[in-house]
Amino acid sequence: MPRKFIPYFGLLLIFLNAYTVNAQVLTLKEALATALANYGTIEAKNNYANASNSIIKQTRREYLPNFTISAQQDYGTINGQNGPQYGLGGLGTASSGPALEKQNWNAAFGALYLANINWDFFTFGRIRQRIQVADAAFQRDKSDLEQEKFQHEIRVTAAYLNLLASQRLTKSQEKNLSRALTFQNIAIIRAKNGLIAGVDSSFAKAEVSSAKIALTRAKDVEQEQANRLGVLMGAIATNYVIDTAAITKIPANLLSGNIDTNHPVLKFYQNRIDVSNRQVDYFKKLYYPVFSFFGVMQGRGSGFSSNYLLNQTAYSTSYFDGINPSRANYLIGIGMTWNLTTLLRNHPQVRAQQFTSEALKDEYDLADQQLKAQLALAESKLSNALDNYKEAPIQVKAASDAYLQKNVLYKNGLTNLVDLAQTLFALNRAETDRDIAYTNVWQALLLKSAALGNFELFINEF
Repeated sequence: MPRKFIPYFGLLLIFLNAYTVNAQVLTLKEALATALANYGTIEAKNNYANASNSIIKQTRREYLPNFTISAQQDYGTINGQNGPQYGLGGLGTASSGPALEKQNWNAAFGALYLANINWDFFTFGRIRQRIQVADAAFQRDKSDLEQEKFQHEIRVTAAYLNLLASQRLTKSQEKNLSRALTFQNIAIIRAKNGLIAGVDSSFAKAEVSSAKIALTRAKDVEQEQANRLGVLMGAIATNYVIDTAAITKIPANLLSGNIDTNHPVLKFYQNRIDVSNRQVDYFKKLYYPVFSFFGVMQGRGSGFSSNYLLNQTAYSTSYFDGINPSRANYLIGIGMTWNLTTLLRNHPQVRAQQFTSEALKDEYDLADQQLKAQLALAESKLSNALDNYKEAPIQVKAASDAYLQKNVLYKNGLTNLVDLAQTLFALNRAETDRDIAYTNVWQALLLKSAALGNFELFINEF
């Protein structure tokens, strides 16, 4: 590469590197949007809801009458026989002919053309009730989708906050390592000059090694949290840059109120009860009869002549003579069908569905109790987190002052390395406690938002 292009190539690399880093910056709202669009469970439940919606349309079309057309063309004999018969399981034939004194094997073509309409015009609301069952199932699946979205928002936000906390802890460990390296350098220089014992430099190296191990552990935790967030987002990338300053303040609105019946989880449980109740109503409709209108138009063709009874040679084996319709009939009527044993058979089914409704109601009550317990726990956690949040800066300030004092004293030979290491450990612990305290406030607020069933209150504060 020509030397004059090297500076431009370097600038290009810097620009591309900066672009890559910036491209990985992830906000909470972006993470939520990606997760709701990509996560497999949400996509599946969205398809379940679409399927339920299609079933409603299919059920509505049961109001339409049955309209059937058929055509058949046959070849065979028409020997008849006097006597009763029953076409059990559709195993009988429909051959019609004279009952002759002996069997013959005269065969010709025949045909049957049929148009049939059958309409259950009055069912005591059975079809309407089926539509209501289908609509309740759609509402259940739709609320299942909404509660899954709500819970997934909570899961993604919790993972995001954990990643924020782990990145802040990683930065704290980086600062701790930097401080350990600083006093290691001081200890080595002073030991070489004979100002302190050589063991101090060895002790300083041990502290640096300990700080490196702590940093590696922090990075490992950070990678785990990033990986969990990536899985919840339905993404492959597990390396995210997040603005850790987002949790250095506490929210202005700490959320107050009671659990609403429109809570996504409670609404889903209520819709499950509604589906079961609609099914109970539908099963009760099966007690009643069905009134139907029916009509038939029939055409028949046959290769056998009308005087075949007297003359068994009066038939034609021509295909076209047999399939040409020569007779027609029509029939219209109104009928009622009522299976009286349904009154006995459906009663246990109705009772079973009623017990199912009671079981679903018990599950609703349990979910409501769990949410109330979660709200009480969230209130307690939030109060404790706020107390720790107020104490954390005091602890950091005191530990920082102590470290600064011991560091100055050690540089001037007025204290030993053990005392300095203790203040270093105390400062690192104070910074870790501060990072955890900041995160715990938001985690407690998230838990309260989940209990109240209103995620918008949380996201608007973030």
